[in-house]
Amino acid sequence: VQLQASGGGLVQAGASLRLTCAASRRTLSMFATGWFRQAPGKEREFVAAISRNGGRTTYTESVKGRFTISRDNGKNTMYLQMNNLEPEDTAIYYCAARPGVVTHVVVTDRAKYSFWGQGTQVTVSS
Repeated sequence: VQLQASGGGLVQAGASLRLTCAASRRTLSMFATGWFRQAPGKEREFVAAISRNGGRTTYTESVKGRFTISRDNGKNTMYLQMNNLEPEDTAIYYCAARPGVVTHVVVTDRAKYSFWGQGTQVTVSS
């Protein structure tokens, strides 16, 4: 599968953005998917994950209540709605996909993801 992330930008604190991850070559419903981010000088970290059927989601603590992950398997697309953005959210955001996972499982371990998008920059000014 190929993944294309988009939707990043430069916003002020408190604003919202919606990231999109479009999949091609394979149907996204066969993959558990997630979002990760990498700030300058830091390791890539888990942000949110969603199961193949969209029925289960999980988030890193710092984005709970502000970010929402979702997917539309009919459109082969995953989303990350980010509200009330903070300067600490500044990073390159990557979408990722892992095949061979049962439908209700979420995957949070970066090392278990096989496919990655190219990343989209999110910059939040104070």
